[in-house]
Amino acid sequence: MRPYDERFKEEAIKLSDEIGLAPAANQLGIPYQTLSEWRKKRTREGTRDRTKTKSKEPMSREEQLEKEISELRRANQILQDALCFFVDNRKK
Repeated sequence: MRPYDERFKEEAIKLSDEIGLAPAANQLGIPYQTLSEWRKKRTREGTRDRTKTKSKEPMSREEQLEKEISELRRANQILQDALCFFVDNRKK
């Protein structure tokens, strides 16, 4: 099993909250079960983000696109952090 730092785990969990578990695991290239376990651990520890509220009104197209851009930026940042992590560990 590959070691993942805590920041990467936190960002991966946030992404999975936004776009779903399977898409996030696939996008980040990590096993579905690994991400699922991280989420379960977070829930058990009581650190679940409770600030989310679901709106009964559908999002406008602009809001959908802004959300998608935000998700892609977050995923990109996670991937950049992971790349730096693995490059640093490769040099050791």
